[in-house]
Amino acid sequence: MIKRIETMLAKAGIELWSIEQRSEETAELFFIRRRLDMRRMKQTCKYEVTVFCDFEKDGKAMRGSSRVEIVPSQSDEEILSTVKGAYFAASFVANPTYEFPARQTCEPMEVPSTLSGYTVEQSAMELAKAIFAGDCDERAFLNSVEVFSEKTAVHLVMSTGTDVSYTYYGINGEFVAQCKEPQDVEMHHAFDYSDLDCAAVTAKVKNMLKRVADRAVAEQNLPTGTYDLILDGEQVQELLGYYAERTHAAMIYPGYSTWKVGTDVQGEVKGGEALELTLRAKVPYSEEGIPMTDRPLIRKGKMMLCHGGARLSSYLGVEPTGNYRAFSCENGSVDFDELRKTPHLYAVSFSDFQMDSMSGHFGGEIRLAYYFDGKTTRIVTGGSVNGSILDSGGALVFSKQRYERADYKGPFAVRIPGVKVAGTAAGKE
Repeated sequence: MIKRIETMLAKAGIELWSIEQRSEETAELFFIRRRLDMRRMKQTCKYEVTVFCDFEKDGKAMRGSSRVEIVPSQSDEEILSTVKGAYFAASFVANPTYEFPARQTCEPMEVPSTLSGYTVEQSAMELAKAIFAGDCDERAFLNSVEVFSEKTAVHLVMSTGTDVSYTYYGINGEFVAQCKEPQDVEMHHAFDYSDLDCAAVTAKVKNMLKRVADRAVAEQNLPTGTYDLILDGEQVQELLGYYAERTHAAMIYPGYSTWKVGTDVQGEVKGGEALELTLRAKVPYSEEGIPMTDRPLIRKGKMMLCHGGARLSSYLGVEPTGNYRAFSCENGSVDFDELRKTPHLYAVSFSDFQMDSMSGHFGGEIRLAYYFDGKTTRIVTGGSVNGSILDSGGALVFSKQRYERADYKGPFAVRIPGVKVAGTAAGKE
């Protein structure tokens, strides 16, 4: 199929191109309560073709691009028509010309994963067993579960001579926990792993069932005020994602971020920890054929790297790194129980927690939180969080306990001082 596409590209007179063949094998399991309602196996193969068009505009060299998908069922004539249309579209994309990444070749590779020892169906069933092993709370239960196990093989060929192949694995899905008394509530949780860690999944389900049971008895009596806020899990990842986005070439080149290598990204570190972040390579090559390895992003609170694809990196005069989707945080100095010894608001579930990489603001509507006033803990719901990483970036304190998912490895929890909360009761004393 790649040869067919190459032939049609040559027939269309297109000299610069890339072809990415992506073959996916997937097992999908859908449960209602503990009953397997649907089992689906899929095998797909698609070809993403990017064509480049060099031209001049106002006396300046331009390099436009356009990306299309081709499927094996298409005839040669249809493929030819598709790539011609893409080339025509690329002629209207007036990007200043830039250098392509250097030629890369390799033997077929496999990204290390404990999932590689299973078929996709086996790994999906193992994860499902681990999920239901945690469904043992008398107050709450899992009302539905979806599991997707994937094996993906990528073959990238470029007109520059790049020819690389690799295989990687992943498992993801979601479950809904429900508690019916004293009120009927549900909490949704999504998961995404690169390895199969059954013990961690079971523990996660038990924790989520406890939380949904707490949500059923939570009261709307959170005072409005300023709190030391504790976040955990996905919210910590979302918060720290601010630093990964602000250091990306797509933010720096247009001037949305003024950071550069050496910038102190936290301001004054006062009462908190100097950040240590690392970009993690999930695959050995980017979609442009750029070799990807783990790279230091922030060390002792200072930016070490501007990262991004070939085009924007070329404009900035920095080494292209490829576009990373995962990162790790090496911080974590305090035991989680220590973080909770003094008054705080521990918000564990939001309707939609967000971190705005443009403004530095973070927040969301609280679904479940634990408010400790120094003497007693109340289970609360309602209200909203509105904080700024610009105000508190130098005061972040992280737990020693760790948390991991496909795109994040790092502290389980973070404590952020002085965060404004719009509550559901009168002002906090």
